[in-house]
Amino acid sequence: MFFSIERLYTFFIELRGFKRGSLAIFLGLISVAAFPPIHFVPIVIISFVGLIWLLDGSKKKKNFNRQQSAEDCFINGSFLVGYNFGLGFFSAGFYWIGFSFLVDAEKFSWMMPFAILGLSACFATYIGLVTFITFYLSNRGIGRIIIFSIVWVVFEWIRGFLFTGFPWNLLGTIWVNSNNMIQFASFFGVLGLSLMTALTLSSFAIMGYKNKPIIWRLKAVGAPVSLMVLAWIGGVYKLSGVDTDFVGGVLLRLVQPNIQQSEKWKPEKRLNHLNNLLELTNSPSVQGDTMKPTHIIWPETAIPFSLRGSLSPALEIISKAAPKNGALFSGALEITNNQFGEKKFWNTLKVITPENKNFDSYKKFHLVPFGEFIPFREQLETLLIDNKYSALARIDFSRGSGLKVLNAPGIPPASPLICYEIIFTGNVVPANVDEQNRPEWLLNITNDAWFGLSMGPYQHLAAAKFRAVEEGLPLVRVANTGISALIDPYGRTIVQTRLNERNFIDVGLPKAIMGRTFFSKTQALFYRFLH
Repeated sequence: MFFSIERLYTFFIELRGFKRGSLAIFLGLISVAAFPPIHFVPIVIISFVGLIWLLDGSKKKKNFNRQQSAEDCFINGSFLVGYNFGLGFFSAGFYWIGFSFLVDAEKFSWMMPFAILGLSACFATYIGLVTFITFYLSNRGIGRIIIFSIVWVVFEWIRGFLFTGFPWNLLGTIWVNSNNMIQFASFFGVLGLSLMTALTLSSFAIMGYKNKPIIWRLKAVGAPVSLMVLAWIGGVYKLSGVDTDFVGGVLLRLVQPNIQQSEKWKPEKRLNHLNNLLELTNSPSVQGDTMKPTHIIWPETAIPFSLRGSLSPALEIISKAAPKNGALFSGALEITNNQFGEKKFWNTLKVITPENKNFDSYKKFHLVPFGEFIPFREQLETLLIDNKYSALARIDFSRGSGLKVLNAPGIPPASPLICYEIIFTGNVVPANVDEQNRPEWLLNITNDAWFGLSMGPYQHLAAAKFRAVEEGLPLVRVANTGISALIDPYGRTIVQTRLNERNFIDVGLPKAIMGRTFFSKTQALFYRFLH
């Protein structure tokens, strides 16, 4: 067996040209099968081992710029190995973004391949830099495995904030289906889990090093594997005998109206959409007459009318649906005027009570580039003269002031997050609040209707689940077309809906863990250090 692995290693390191680049792309493509909704984790061993072996086949030469051929520099070079892997990885991982261009296919479908390939080509640079830096800081062996793993996670971290950030499909997320394994994130976050995973997966590359004894190779692989097994055992111990406790006197209703994006903003459909929400809101409780919902939660931009102040007729109707002594939470498009009379548009989350149509609110601050605002709008509009085919004709949303604590009657304070704000590890709870005022649950409203029946909504939910574990706070997630879910502070799914179904869930609110997780404490210290 070891002889065949050694021969396979030789095959990888001797590959050149088109075959080498194509194999790197293929390895990146198949690695996405480890992520939701497929969850085939073993495939990443193959892809990471293959990437390390291809990297080992890169050649170092002196006088790089003068003597190295164009083929060695660009096709067989260490950067392009990772870049090609990244093209496959991000194309397969981001393909669902293209579904948003099919909502208005007549205008925007032509942009779909350019958007997917363009975004993937940009993000592939991260992995290209990972392999380039790894190659020039290390030689074949354990040192290369360790440096590769560290640099991989450093660039996952950079991916979380550079150019507004998009930390999607972080490597540690492949363990989302293992409640025991993800407990590691309560100590070191999803990036810590990514580091341990990268080290374990890439260590299997050592099995191809024929210049080392077999026993040595087995020990070198066994060390990180043992570390991962210990992490899993630690998760088993942490969860043993731990039940989910619920806040007394609170019954949430999570409303999933399942309004298709192509229908959502049609003027003639808006009243139907509102009636749909109200019908689900007022439906008999699955708890019978013992307890009615105390708090209703609608998804992102659920209110199908633009709100212009508290006198909006829509708010008058909605406030009557809010439970007495409770509240209705809803996403909305809000329009205000600044001091110069210019309109400003906000993606907001409103807290509505029968007595107060604006009890509290939150404005989204982490906006989606090219979705909620256009970077370099003026320059891009000059390139797209024909607005019939330009996605840039839409308005830009304004940016909120940042994370906040959201209050509502009869329920503990929450940390509100709209759409993909939930994917940013360490940045979902206000860090500048004292312990007494810290939120006790995460509220994430979203509209994943843009992405249809694709991997996107499943991967979005997986990222959200990790925030619950990291912060030790329960997560309430309400999505227009799914997946809506209730996650306890240990990352365990209490209940969830299916994708593309019209439904509601009546469920209690889990309590936060006692104290704080190690991760949340260190994040707070890091915030204070920066400020």
